[in-house]
Amino acid sequence: MDGKSFGLSCSLGMEDDSLNLSPFLNKLFREWEDRKARGLFHHDITSCETKVLRGEHNFVATLIEGRDQKKRPTEFGMNQVLQPFDSGKFNFTKVRPEEVIFRFGETDKDSAQYFDGAPDTISASSSAILINVSPIGYCHVLLTPKIQDCLPQRIDQESFLIAMYVAREARNPFFRVGYNSLGGFATINHLHFQAYYLKAQYPVEKATTEKLAALVNGVSIAQLVGYPVSGFVFEGGASLEDLSDVVAKVCIFLQEKNRPFNVLISESGKRVFLLPQCYAEKQLLGKVSQEFLDMRINPAIWELSGHLVLKRKKDYDEASEPNICRFLVEAGLSETEFQELKRCVLDFMTVSVACNSDIDS
Repeated sequence: MDGKSFGLSCSLGMEDDSLNLSPFLNKLFREWEDRKARGLFHHDITSCETKVLRGEHNFVATLIEGRDQKKRPTEFGMNQVLQPFDSGKFNFTKVRPEEVIFRFGETDKDSAQYFDGAPDTISASSSAILINVSPIGYCHVLLTPKIQDCLPQRIDQESFLIAMYVAREARNPFFRVGYNSLGGFATINHLHFQAYYLKAQYPVEKATTEKLAALVNGVSIAQLVGYPVSGFVFEGGASLEDLSDVVAKVCIFLQEKNRPFNVLISESGKRVFLLPQCYAEKQLLGKVSQEFLDMRINPAIWELSGHLVLKRKKDYDEASEPNICRFLVEAGLSETEFQELKRCVLDFMTVSVACNSDIDS
């Protein structure tokens, strides 16, 4: 997965890895290809121009002209991370039946089973995987935990664990799961994660890290070093559930403090990146440079991780690592803001994990 393994080229299609796919990904890819053949997407992502930029980070740039004009519009304010669900606005119970790839839920059986189903056939306890009709990568899908419960876009421990399980079920480092909070460029206020396949290493995944703390449950917390966006990296723990629990608690802490953030679940759930940001706030305050406003990039998790979707041919042709770094610096927290947030997060986790340890004992 190092930069040399794919050179300075990158394909948004599916290479011939079918023999190495997990049953989950094998079914997901086949169903996604079926929806593609039926013409359900706004564009053919496999024919979109894409390239890896030269430089230290090897950012990936993809050209999808007019994507921002075809997407479902954002129907809520960007200044509040926690907002109530509004059934009068678009939500995922309103998608066309053919957009549903499959549903899933907990089972007592050891082996996985998948059931096709549309929203009106999904039980209240089931989660669903839907196509993203405006994809930015191969097999770009939406994971909607307990879809019929109509949960707002906010992290809770149970739903985050479902996303971690999906990442683990994929068993493939090139299939990542992401989350955008409200204010962090989620566009629909109905609980959902995103995922897609990109056979390249994200720049954030290969960034240098510096360890901050090791919790009593074995989970370690680190910070990114030398990357344009400041953020936290979580890994370790005795189980995936331990890691999921820690990350979910920090997400809940941030959303209750009205701090927008984005999450990348990497390496099949073994590593999680949490990236606080403030770009929407800067937009509201008129503090974003016109150069970046003209590019119309919304820095959600994929952009912050290093895969930039550009809407104008000019921006794609002129894309360079220095320009992308300047944009990401503007999207992230300042050094002073991150240091203060880091102190608050570490203080919170020290108390939270200690309390859990006392309860368990």
